[in-house]
Amino acid sequence: MTASEIFELVTGSGSSDFALLVQILNEHGPWCLIGGLAVNCYVEPVFTLDADIVIVSDGLEASRAQLTAAGFSLQEFPHSLNATMPGSQLRIQFSLDPRYQEFVTNTEEREVLGERVPVASLTNIVRGKIWAWSDQRRRPTKRKKDELDLMRILESYPELRGMMPPEISEQVPQPSDM
Repeated sequence: MTASEIFELVTGSGSSDFALLVQILNEHGPWCLIGGLAVNCYVEPVFTLDADIVIVSDGLEASRAQLTAAGFSLQEFPHSLNATMPGSQLRIQFSLDPRYQEFVTNTEEREVLGERVPVASLTNIVRGKIWAWSDQRRRPTKRKKDELDLMRILESYPELRGMMPPEISEQVPQPSDM
């Protein structure tokens, strides 16, 4: 079984919904994957139901009607636009935080759930994860997941130690200490 087939089975239609999402986003300008699915492109993957995305601002506005027409339910929050398909456990979150807009200019194409998609560069993913981890308003469990993602990245890319907050890098031994 492929990862896409497993994801489809577990989420109810998440892989199919992701493919439809990719098709819609590709029609409306630059975008990229950020968050846990993006981290999984660089390190040993862990299961996530979230697809975190940044799309250029005017591209998101152009995509809204098409997402709704395709059957996605949309909910707007102060820092995100969330989309879900009825019966699916895939949670799509479009970041509205302007700091992420520049991420779409530095991407790598990777395969995610059977689709070729633009994924934020590793350094931008680290920056975004640090922003999320540092946000005291976020739930503690979300912040711990961001912390774990940063630690996983540091284990695989020790050259990024200088980017990491001391609270993260102190938890991950240097390769020479292992």
